[in-house]
Amino acid sequence: MSTAAKRTVRTVIQGVVMFAVALPAIVNASGIPESLPWVVGALAVAGGLARVMALPAVEQLLDRVGLGLVDDNQGGSA
Repeated sequence: MSTAAKRTVRTVIQGVVMFAVALPAIVNASGIPESLPWVVGALAVAGGLARVMALPAVEQLLDRVGLGLVDDNQGGSA
């Protein structure tokens, strides 16, 4: 997998995590009752996903599947 493709996949993963972190605020601003079962489930999953992505083990997992951070020594351009 090319460096550009790895960065794209990592950016998509980070976007999903960003959405997960923002989901409680989105639900609050939209006026959807937080007591609805699907909302409670979505908030629980979002919180869990955000917490899991913060673990160092996740970076190790991304390294194993070929999506680890790349030291390309090109000053960030690739």
